[in-house]
Amino acid sequence: MKLQKGKVYLVGAGPGDPGLITVKGLQCIQQADVIIYDFLAAPQLLKSAAKDAEIIYVGKKGGDHTLSQGGINALIVKKAQEGLAVTRLKGGDPFIFGRGGEEAETLVENDIPFEIVPGVSSAIAAPAYAGIPLTHRTFNSTLAFITGHEDPAKDASRINWEALAKGIETIVFLMGVKNLPNITRRLVEHGMAPDTPVALVQWGTTPRQKTVTGTLRNIVEQVQSAGLSSPAITVVGHVVQLRETLKWFETRPLMGKEIIVTRAREQASDLVNLLSDLGAQCLECPTIKVVPPDDFAPLDRAIENIGAYDWLIFTSINGVNFFFERLYALGKDVRVLHQLKTASIGPATSGRLLEFGIRSDILPESFRAESIVAAFSSRNVDRCRILLPRAKEARPILPVELRKMGALVDEVAAYRTRADRENVDQLLTCLEEKSIDLITFTSSSTVSNFKSLLPAEKFEALMAGVTVAVIGPITEETARKLGFDVHIVADTFTIEGLCDAIVRYYTQ
Repeated sequence: MKLQKGKVYLVGAGPGDPGLITVKGLQCIQQADVIIYDFLAAPQLLKSAAKDAEIIYVGKKGGDHTLSQGGINALIVKKAQEGLAVTRLKGGDPFIFGRGGEEAETLVENDIPFEIVPGVSSAIAAPAYAGIPLTHRTFNSTLAFITGHEDPAKDASRINWEALAKGIETIVFLMGVKNLPNITRRLVEHGMAPDTPVALVQWGTTPRQKTVTGTLRNIVEQVQSAGLSSPAITVVGHVVQLRETLKWFETRPLMGKEIIVTRAREQASDLVNLLSDLGAQCLECPTIKVVPPDDFAPLDRAIENIGAYDWLIFTSINGVNFFFERLYALGKDVRVLHQLKTASIGPATSGRLLEFGIRSDILPESFRAESIVAAFSSRNVDRCRILLPRAKEARPILPVELRKMGALVDEVAAYRTRADRENVDQLLTCLEEKSIDLITFTSSSTVSNFKSLLPAEKFEALMAGVTVAVIGPITEETARKLGFDVHIVADTFTIEGLCDAIVRYYTQ
């Protein structure tokens, strides 16, 4: 699929969980020249946009409109008439109470070609994530979707309340939190039993999801007591009873926890995905950025002379990636490594090496530099030449200890890390508002760089009440030296081990 220029794609972004975007919807995001998106479109989806794409927010939240609907229509038309491929990204489905029909009519009036890309509506997804099937043969044969607030310009309601109350067994109201007292009153007045089950699902399909249940008689008080507000959908009907048996999403161990991930952007996805699957809301705040070394010449010379080495040791995925990038750049491939033995720290590093067709000869049980030293203690490396391509800022223990064994170690910078200040303003705001539950650190450099982002005079106040989780004892030592209280230390020094430790901490 290739997006056409001067054309608009009205794309349903889904209900909030970015994983619920359609394949075609994601393609429209990836290939767009311009993305015009709403308040309810998951921000994570914008990460898939092209680097040079223009991204414009036109969200509407609680009556606060960035642009009027007329202004949005005019903006879409303008961008398309400039010959651009425009993706109009709308929460849920564009044709289900999303004003997609109005925008499409404007495109027709201006003779602009367009496509509709349906999305998963919150009307269906939010109940499903709350454990409420909208249809079940034991409870209902009819289902209706109703807007929670009609166009205020209408002279009278078009909703047939008597037909709803007496003829529809399951009703879903969208965007109706403020109007909930009126909705429940009208249904009861027109014949629906006051003890009919009701559920409201706020921020459905996201880690912020919260569900409140009750009956038509008491749901208003229940919602007020829980402090529930928009965005939320309302389900009325006996299918709501199934929630107690079928609820699955809100029972995850980290549900609703706000967690900061400080890992470099290129490596954060595994940790973010694991934590998100466990129910956490992750804020990516990469404190380090992995970049090429100041000069590739030392690494290039080592690769040109690769036949002189006996061992090749990798301490990280980054080391593997940058080494092979230079190997290929110099016109070589893995065949030049046939005589070398290899060692790797950690299964992720050895797994990445295996993707290039090379199996590690040494993979220590413990994933730190000291473990490599211990593994080599049973081997005779006297006068062996060892190439160690790694971070410029790496700890010195590995080459020092190998040299004590008689090895000839060439330590070369394959990459370097530098401080990254992305999302700093958002980070400080979240810490000040005390919305953060936990911060993860996966290396000493993430700790030291994170500390540098916080104003020294506010450090203790900002970190008060925040749980700190680290990947291992080296990172723990650095964190404590810099003044952090460390609450969680992974037993296994991997991303999976860190997540397991976090889950144990909260479930205990």
